[in-house]
Amino acid sequence: MSQDITGLPRDEIIRQYAKVATSVAYKLIKRLPASVELDDLVSAGILGLIDAIDKYDPEKSDNFKKYAEIRIRGAMLDELRSMDWVSRTIRRQSSQLEGTRRQLRCELGRDATDREMADELGVDLEQYFALIHKLQPVLLISFENLKPGSDGEQRSFSQFLKDPKALDPSEVAYFRQLRTLLGELVEQLPEKQRVVVTLYYFDHVNLKDIGKVLEVTESRVSQLHSQAVTTLKSKVKRHFNKVKSNR
Repeated sequence: MSQDITGLPRDEIIRQYAKVATSVAYKLIKRLPASVELDDLVSAGILGLIDAIDKYDPEKSDNFKKYAEIRIRGAMLDELRSMDWVSRTIRRQSSQLEGTRRQLRCELGRDATDREMADELGVDLEQYFALIHKLQPVLLISFENLKPGSDGEQRSFSQFLKDPKALDPSEVAYFRQLRTLLGELVEQLPEKQRVVVTLYYFDHVNLKDIGKVLEVTESRVSQLHSQAVTTLKSKVKRHFNKVKSNR
């Protein structure tokens, strides 16, 4: 969505987007030592916002907020570097850790396990995990100073924003649609099959106890369950084949 800030007084733009600096600071400080003050990050972020206002070119980007976030985060990381909050010892340990990880990856042809890393570093697992925890803040990088990797390929800003644990939006939409469809199809099942499916999958009742509810044998419940699943699979397949053919 286009965000036109041209013609607005600087003070007005700062008021509108100052909360962006606060939001970025809150996200960032979770990964930093307690010695880092939130207000210092916000102040640095405001300076980054002012820099963004001065350098923003609407012809290159129609999303000022996203552009400002990048400049704000960059200003905060620059401030952290100027604080020199990471000691030389920690920097050296971080370098040693990464060097060991790369070395083992080359030797093993895969990422080393925690045990292999600990053995190579000459520490036990407890000491290794303590080291990893201590070095977490060092993993901060400046998105504005991304450099090409060892293969010469330029790193993408979005590459560092993507959450590897996040679900694909298309998958979320698909499973939401599937869940709605299954709910409708279950309601269309014969009564006993519907009861079996509902109790088994939604109420987590085992087949033996479902048999008691329906006053039938466990084997009969198993048969009803198989019939219901077969019917549902068939109807779901027909539904999505029809959707695909209509595209």
